[in-house]
Amino acid sequence: MKKVFIINAGQRFEHSGGLFNNTITEATQQFFEQLEDIVVQTTTIENGYIPMDEVSKFVWADVIIYHTPVWWFQLPFNFKKYIDEVFSAGYNKGIYRSDGRKSSNPDINYGTGGMMQGKKYMLTTTWNAPATAFTLPGEFFDQKSVDEGPFFGFHRMNAFTGMTPLKSYHFHDVEKNVNIEKDMKAYQKHLEETFADCLIALN
Repeated sequence: MKKVFIINAGQRFEHSGGLFNNTITEATQQFFEQLEDIVVQTTTIENGYIPMDEVSKFVWADVIIYHTPVWWFQLPFNFKKYIDEVFSAGYNKGIYRSDGRKSSNPDINYGTGGMMQGKKYMLTTTWNAPATAFTLPGEFFDQKSVDEGPFFGFHRMNAFTGMTPLKSYHFHDVEKNVNIEKDMKAYQKHLEETFADCLIALN
């Protein structure tokens, strides 16, 4: 049995309604709930949470899936607060025990004190920026991908806990040029490819 924890970081603020991340979360949940031997838990951050309950979900899960919008090239403030509170609450309770170093040689092994080895995570993000802003010469992100550029630190954060990444999925141009039907079909294909072992088990 595989256990999946889905985190919806969609947030209502100013001109953002958070609705697209709700749609993505629902699609992810439906994908897994059709499969045998898969158990799903979800958290919608905006609905509130208890940090130690969230720690328990991280410890319980085999796979963590993050769904987040991108605000000013970073996490929205509710999601950052969630990470700060939950990961801090997880100190010596299943998320991390230390930074991994020893006082006898403090120059090495930083970032090896996580407690979530064997777990995997998948990141999805939603952007106003078009995909070409990351790929074309001379465009805004200097040909650095989402994962190598703005979200490098997010991936290092997860590595600090001991988790390893699955392939990310990024939705682009969601304000000026969104095509929800097309985007969700492409995302469904991504889920099928990323979790092919689950589908094989179903058949």
